[in-house]
Amino acid sequence: MADLNKLYQAILTGDQKTAVAVTEEALAEKIDPQVLINQAMIPAMNEAGAKFECEEYFVPELLLAARAMKASLALLRPLLAERGAEPVGRVVIGTVKGDLHDIGKNLVASMLEGGGFEVHDLGADVPAEKFVAAVREKNPHLVCMSALLTVTMPAMRTTIQALKEAGVRDQVKVMVGGAPVTPDYAREIGADGYADNASSAVKKARELLAA
Repeated sequence: MADLNKLYQAILTGDQKTAVAVTEEALAEKIDPQVLINQAMIPAMNEAGAKFECEEYFVPELLLAARAMKASLALLRPLLAERGAEPVGRVVIGTVKGDLHDIGKNLVASMLEGGGFEVHDLGADVPAEKFVAAVREKNPHLVCMSALLTVTMPAMRTTIQALKEAGVRDQVKVMVGGAPVTPDYAREIGADGYADNASSAVKKARELLAA
């Protein structure tokens, strides 16, 4: 019998090989993929996030946990798609135009995925038009924008304005983050939420969708 606690621990400790092996074993035993997600994978990523917030974990540990989770999730996705399973929510994420930094954005994307969200990652240096196109094409509940440079922060305001002009701003919640971004700046540009790290981004995403 596949041990779901073993999967939980493998993800929490970033043991990708074991996470994949236990997932394969569970699927061979016809365990519901949603059970693996809800009882092992999401709790493990929540715990990794909690450890990050109390400084037991740092970015490398979070990245390893996220990598293990994504490897397991890759095995489950085809099965979930077959049955039409609904994610917690759909997210479009990207680093804004002019900014090539993506480590923090990648971590947030992985943590959101681990939290049960369907994530569409647009990459770095993403112009406003590409965010607008993604909202129209993917019909997300949430748009997440990251900036690591002070000089690229105004692109967040430009993107929100572009969403308004395209008539799609009211369809989505907008969350922003990144080293120079502050809660005050998020409010000033008309974003719905702000997160200062990957763990809090998942919590804020859930709050925004619940609202």
